[in-house]
Amino acid sequence: MSNPSSRAMLYSQAVLRPMIDLREFVPLAPYTTLQIGGPARFFIEAASEDEVVEATSFARDRGMPLFVLGGGSNVLISDAGFDGVVMRVGVPISRRELHEGESVLLEAGAGESWDDVVLYAVDRGYAGIECLAGIPGDVGGTPVQNVGAYGQEVAETIVKVRTYDLKSQNFVDLDHTACRFGYRRSLFNTEQRGRYIVTAVTYRLRPGGEAALRYADLSRYFAATLEAGEKPTLRQVYNAVRSIREQKGMLVGQGGADGRSAGSFFKNPVVPSAVVSQVALGAGCRPDEVPQYPAGDGMVKLPAAWLVERAGFYKGFAMGRAAISSRHTLALVNLGGAKAAELIALRDAVVEGVERKFGVHLEQEPVQPGE
Repeated sequence: MSNPSSRAMLYSQAVLRPMIDLREFVPLAPYTTLQIGGPARFFIEAASEDEVVEATSFARDRGMPLFVLGGGSNVLISDAGFDGVVMRVGVPISRRELHEGESVLLEAGAGESWDDVVLYAVDRGYAGIECLAGIPGDVGGTPVQNVGAYGQEVAETIVKVRTYDLKSQNFVDLDHTACRFGYRRSLFNTEQRGRYIVTAVTYRLRPGGEAALRYADLSRYFAATLEAGEKPTLRQVYNAVRSIREQKGMLVGQGGADGRSAGSFFKNPVVPSAVVSQVALGAGCRPDEVPQYPAGDGMVKLPAAWLVERAGFYKGFAMGRAAISSRHTLALVNLGGAKAAELIALRDAVVEGVERKFGVHLEQEPVQPGE
């Protein structure tokens, strides 16, 4: 089979076929929400834990790099693709429940749609993840990034992550403490990046619990309801979050250019509180007019979108076929046919613009395999 990529790949020799479904030179763009990316030299869809083991063995035995792909919602693939083995984890462990005191432990397979799991919980009256509705991606990605939105993070509910440890070549269950969760951080994307493959996650939820209304957008959405002395249901909050996300172009399955994104492309920077004066000077405002949120130990979290906008980048700003979303300043989108190089050029322009104006460095959220 000839290689359709623009450059010769290292692993071009014929290989013996394993028992798993192995494909060669598979374009990765269709497997990502950005719809960007060249081919994988080898592509494997692992539908069981046994297949996860076999796929990793295939890569290890041949000395090839391995990249684990989930729902493709938080990844930027290069135009050259990935010169190794891409394994798409689709382990569909049925949702299992264990009632424990006033809680319910809900286990979901890594390959399940995250939004489907949120809806499953909400419809059964289980509180704890209702504000995380409408987020693209699969269950397996939630502990890696410590997915959060609208006042909730999955770290608040995760009690166990089942993983395959590439170092010991065994399945290992990691508890909440071992996962080392932080803001958009975990063991899996920091000091042990690439070591563990998530196959299932267990969440502790609250049957009959109240919906979380910590976020300003949600409080405004339900202002009339709250003023009337009523509390919105979990399903009402689920629907509200999906509606808000749709307005911002960040709803799972959303069509059009705004739907071709990786969600929030930049993390909200956490900086020393003393930096606020510097930011205010760059923005031409008073320090108390800079939106900020306490982050502990003398640190504050600044809204990346606020910094991006005040650095001169507006909704719809475009460079070639890559652009800032017309609905949300934090989302970089593929207008149609964009290359990774175009998106990277736009990213670099935004990062440099914010750093030049405010002295604050924005960190990219999507992962880039091979980087």
